[in-house]
Amino acid sequence: MNQAAKSFWAGVRAEFPLLIGVFPFGLIYGALALGAGLAPLEAQMMSSIVFAGSAQFITAQLVGDAAPGLIIVLTIAVVNLRHMLYSAAVAPYLKHLPRRWKTVLAYLLTDEAYAAVGLHYESNGLTSTGHWFFLGAGLALWTTWQVSCALGIFLGAALPSAWPLDFALPLTFIAMVMPLLKDKPMLAAALSAGAVALLTQGLPFKLGLILAALVGIVTGTYLESRR
Repeated sequence: MNQAAKSFWAGVRAEFPLLIGVFPFGLIYGALALGAGLAPLEAQMMSSIVFAGSAQFITAQLVGDAAPGLIIVLTIAVVNLRHMLYSAAVAPYLKHLPRRWKTVLAYLLTDEAYAAVGLHYESNGLTSTGHWFFLGAGLALWTTWQVSCALGIFLGAALPSAWPLDFALPLTFIAMVMPLLKDKPMLAAALSAGAVALLTQGLPFKLGLILAALVGIVTGTYLESRR
């Protein structure tokens, strides 16, 4: 096995622990999307094209609440601002790649993928096969997400309500966030966003998520610039 293949499968293995939480997350999305009024094909296409769990969940919930289209777009845009931070973090390790590689990896850059890839780059720095590690982690996540969403859509209401599948979502994000809280800006961003999310959870149309994301981003960016 050449070095590229080794790096690819290392990325798959690094992503595997997070896939345990991603799978029930996808099942919940599939059932939720159908309950919100999306057609099965629409729900699956959103998984394939958007490929962003939090965005898909929020969209399905807001569609079910008959929220205005502008509110849906703005909410998703603000919540996904964190992907700009992910991109900025991995950009120094990908700048030498051709555009076709950057396009594929940009599509695969999600929370769970960044959790594995960010730690890899932090530990190993710039290597000749680091992008293959990224590809392995991203494709492992993409495949698991598509399969789990499809199963959720197919099973729909047949999923037993007694199964605590919704608990997998916070566990997955806790597992992703904890290894990254290594300095004061990161810790302050997480704590401030969490506090605002709790205080504003009663706001309509999930507007509390927008405020929490903005507060977390501003707090972390400000402290990082001061440092």
